[in-house]
Amino acid sequence: MQTILGSGGAIGTELAKALTQYTTSIRLVSRHPKKVNDTDELFTADLTDPALVDRAVSGSEIVYVTVGFEYKLDVWQRTWPAFMRSVLDACAKHKAKLVFFDNVYMYDIDAIPHMTESSPVRPPSRKGAVRAEIAQMLLDDVQRGKVTALIARAADLIAPTNSVCIEMVYKNFLQGKKANWFNDAAKVHTFTYAPDAGRATAILGNTPDAYNQVWHMPSDRTPHTGKDWIGLFAREMNVAPRVQVMPQWLLYAAGIFVPVLREFREMTYQYDRDYVFDGSKFEQRFGFVPTKPADAVRGVVQALRS
Repeated sequence: MQTILGSGGAIGTELAKALTQYTTSIRLVSRHPKKVNDTDELFTADLTDPALVDRAVSGSEIVYVTVGFEYKLDVWQRTWPAFMRSVLDACAKHKAKLVFFDNVYMYDIDAIPHMTESSPVRPPSRKGAVRAEIAQMLLDDVQRGKVTALIARAADLIAPTNSVCIEMVYKNFLQGKKANWFNDAAKVHTFTYAPDAGRATAILGNTPDAYNQVWHMPSDRTPHTGKDWIGLFAREMNVAPRVQVMPQWLLYAAGIFVPVLREFREMTYQYDRDYVFDGSKFEQRFGFVPTKPADAVRGVVQALRS
């Protein structure tokens, strides 16, 4: 049994598709799980309940964490460490391997122009501090020999859901508006294509010698700025590539009225400089060629139209 905790999001869905190359015994766990494959087993659970996490993990050979809690600092501070503790304890108890799908919030601000698995962990934000804490919890348990686990870390996602590109570019173009971007649309920004990340996470989970280390997800590093990404969406949607850049002061003002912008504004340092995510360790180890940006945009737009 291979189990996905938090199966409803972009990565959980792509991972479930990819895992069929390795097993037909897949358990999808969330508040409202839906089958991705015909043979999927559905397990309804509130993942903030340690008893339900334990039950969900029971009988699993490999457990994947792709859950996404509400994007609010107080929720993250209250929920993520407790959840990670319950998952680590359940995996140790049931002798299940753990694959944690992570982001880059914990990296030092000066590492953003070239992020690798060895980039220093010095989070410049409060949300980043939460991510650093839970990643260290996992690595500490690995070091103590309590669990066998790995971290699969991705850049910002390009996906039909939970993606800056969809919220700020695609949806605006769909409504006849200008695309929005943060701080500086002339800066390079790497995105990880969700289907690539799903496939890569499945590969790692089913590769015994990949455990007990950090892996960056494969991500095309052809230099694409915010304007370049906007241009790709405009071309695919047959609209003019109009853009409005939101400077820091405007984001702070908008945050008074739009809660998600208020929550995101501490992360905008990722948009005032080049943001380059290096997945070459994975790409070289597994001979994986990431999807090109134009093809990724086409895939996302087609998925949203279907």
